[in-house]
Amino acid sequence: MNGDWLLRGRDGRLTVYLPSDDAVLCRAELAPGGSWEAAPRRVGGDQGLHPGHAVGQGADGYAHLVAWRPLGAGGSGLVHSTHFRPRLAPLDWTPVGHPDKKGDRTGTPAVAVDDRGRAHVFVRNKGGGVSLLAQKEKGGWNPWQDLGGEGVQDRLAAVTGESGLVELYAAVPGGLAHWRQEEPGKQPVRTEFTGACARPGTLRALATSAGHTTLYFTDEHGELCAWRPGSEPVSLITAAGPGPVSAVRCDIDGHDCTVLAQRSASGRVVFAAHPTEQERAGAWWTESGPRLPPDAQVAVALAEHDEIVAATLTPSTGTLLLTRRKAEPGLALRAWQTV
Repeated sequence: MNGDWLLRGRDGRLTVYLPSDDAVLCRAELAPGGSWEAAPRRVGGDQGLHPGHAVGQGADGYAHLVAWRPLGAGGSGLVHSTHFRPRLAPLDWTPVGHPDKKGDRTGTPAVAVDDRGRAHVFVRNKGGGVSLLAQKEKGGWNPWQDLGGEGVQDRLAAVTGESGLVELYAAVPGGLAHWRQEEPGKQPVRTEFTGACARPGTLRALATSAGHTTLYFTDEHGELCAWRPGSEPVSLITAAGPGPVSAVRCDIDGHDCTVLAQRSASGRVVFAAHPTEQERAGAWWTESGPRLPPDAQVAVALAEHDEIVAATLTPSTGTLLLTRRKAEPGLALRAWQTV
């Protein structure tokens, strides 16, 4: 999966989007903070998919999902679905094409949704650059756009800033690159480059203020770093595990904080918090929950009343665990429960 897979819908219910052998599954709360559906539902009908979907969410609460589907003669094409509310069925998968018109998969897609509800699908193309497919405001899609770039690594990080403008981060030879929309509806342009190198598959972006988004990544020395274009990357803490962090911005005891979560090398989930955009204040990991298998993934989000909620998913077993913040000072969490 690429992007957030634990989301709060516009009705306050939480939804998780789960990978399956040839499908994407979804499972939702029956009521905010309550019990969950007994079994996951298949997204988008019976269309068979390749593994590796992406999820993005707009300010309207709608979730946009993108995945590759197999076509004849070894080809593949991208498909898109919208999920308006957690308890409703997502729309059927709709073909949206290929960045090179035809061929096999070129990379894992990434999705961001602007403040007008338009999905922006980013994917690496066969030339090693980045291509963009953006929705029109009144339906349909604009033509594919080539955003340039060379040697772009897989697992792009797409994000929408508080301005409603879409941004993209990518690992490239010798460092990290950044693209940003200058105006609503315009093609993102490459604006920044930093020589800090990221380990593959560790990029995660988050809107952290009115004027900035922040990219979290693990550098070649194993340090979890934060980078905001216009400044130099800052080392925050040693990464606890090999994958990307999940991140959410929230209020903790009256302070604007960013909470990070990661599956550690020991198999347990670890959490850290720091004042938003003040990485130099420092952070430290705190372990939580049981030891998990190597394929377990972790996500953090805000629930109905903006309280922290965290989930872990183990695709090999289908096990989903959930915890919420206790109603007490600090970042104390309740016991993990199987959903």
